[in-house]
Amino acid sequence: MSDAANITIEVAFALPERQHVQVMTVPSGCTAREAVVRSELPQLFPQFDFASCQLGVFGQVVTDDRLLCAGERLEVYRPLATNPRDARRMAASAGKTIGREH
Repeated sequence: MSDAANITIEVAFALPERQHVQVMTVPSGCTAREAVVRSELPQLFPQFDFASCQLGVFGQVVTDDRLLCAGERLEVYRPLATNPRDARRMAASAGKTIGREH
């Protein structure tokens, strides 16, 4: 396979205490989900289901079949630990605010 048939991308995944960014060379025409499967993420973080997690490119959510372009950063989103609405409710019941100082 020649270099013209390959592209270089980044795959990023973050936890509150750690982030992992991997620079990869993948075949041209590689989809977002294929890139995640080809990455080292499933081996590094076996506790996460990388077959169904949400994906994005530069902060915009994309579908699994989105074709990647050279230089793009594929982001793998993990489930939130706490629903933001629940966090606001808990803070409000404790007499606190989230996000704004009054």
